[in-house]
Amino acid sequence: MRHLVLAVLLAASMSIAVAAQTTREHGGHGYAFVAPGGASGGAATLHFGVGGEALVYKGLGVGGEIGYLGPARSLGEGFGVFSPDVSYHFLNASKSGKVVPFVTGGYSLLFRSGVANAVNFGGGVNYWFKDRVGLRLEFRDHIPAHSELSHFYGFRIGLTFR
Repeated sequence: MRHLVLAVLLAASMSIAVAAQTTREHGGHGYAFVAPGGASGGAATLHFGVGGEALVYKGLGVGGEIGYLGPARSLGEGFGVFSPDVSYHFLNASKSGKVVPFVTGGYSLLFRSGVANAVNFGGGVNYWFKDRVGLRLEFRDHIPAHSELSHFYGFRIGLTFR
């Protein structure tokens, strides 16, 4: 558990550094989230984490996040989730530029005492209520490569910052 906490803190500091070093024109931002959700077997889950994204060409972005996902009733039985992702942000969706919908997907590494490979996909919206601070609402689904494992979905709410 100590290693997971250290990894989350490291990822948080990296995402803040990415957001701090990237100008608004480049579209870099960091985010932190909490996501109540479930598993395909019906169990309620809770997923929380931090991440960062940089827009590299128009609305196309690359990023990564690290977090922890576990059963809502016994979080200690959860596991770490590391996800490098690509995304597309619909930058001209609103005239004000405050509402920016996006889609995302990529690879996920699920880890605890061992590892499992997974893919993830989702979408949502960043609502920039201040120049550098916004609300992030998102749906994300993680699907392990091995069919005997459940897939894990969550409805994320968080803060995004640039």
